Amino acid sequence: MRFARTIAYALALPIVLVAVWWFASAGSTSVFWPPLSKIVGVFGETWTADRWRGDVLPSLARLAIGYLLALAGGVLLGVVIGLYRPVRAFCEPTLEFFRAVPPPVLVPVIALFLGYTGDASKIVTIALGCLWPILLNTVEGVRGLDEVMLDTARCYRFSAWTRLRQVVLRGASPQIAAGARQALSIGVILMVISELFGANRGLGASIVQFQRSFAVPQMWTGIILLGMLGFLLSVLFRLVEHYSLAWYRGLRQADRGA
Repeated sequence: MRFARTIAYALALPIVLVAVWWFASAGSTSVFWPPLSKIVGVFGETWTADRWRGDVLPSLARLAIGYLLALAGGVLLGVVIGLYRPVRAFCEPTLEFFRAVPPPVLVPVIALFLGYTGDASKIVTIALGCLWPILLNTVEGVRGLDEVMLDTARCYRFSAWTRLRQVVLRGASPQIAAGARQALSIGVILMVISELFGANRGLGASIVQFQRSFAVPQMWTGIILLGMLGFLLSVLFRLVEHYSLAWYRGLRQADRGA
């Protein structure tokens, strides 16, 4: 019953919004705001298996590669910066500068150096945009570790790898997960934006092509598909986070119980 209640709460608002959109647009004659029934009717014929292979899957592959590169680089650099105070003092002004730069601004600059076509510029754009929330949250997570716990690990002569894996990464993992969650939403946005510059294939490029050819219902199907993919990626991330941070939830429940 509890699971059913959770599902009902999660689906209630989307169902209401879809119902409002369906009935509010039912009599629309506007070219730019077609009825939702018409959009749903062309969804299947628009996103065929060929278009999935040629547009959607390559976009998701670029997102996955860029996101994983950012995750690996952000955690590695964040641990080093967080553990060593001189490195942190040296890097902090530069980090704050790049933190203030909106990631979409980097898209034309990266494309200028790496080319507007091909996957390299798009992957680099996604990786750089996703890097900062992961990096900064990792730094804060490592800085917030209990010094007594680190000293205890040294006194017991834990190896450097064991201290890193069992103490540093595990202790900072809730903060790392928060940064990774932010980076995922940024990555989806940059996946689309990076395909607006000279790309002829991809989910973002398809939406722009539909808009330029005045295929408005097909354009709306692309926007809906993008939202659905973002939702599914969020659910997948929450599942991974749920199982990987089970120890943290148990610790917090034990602290509240105490």
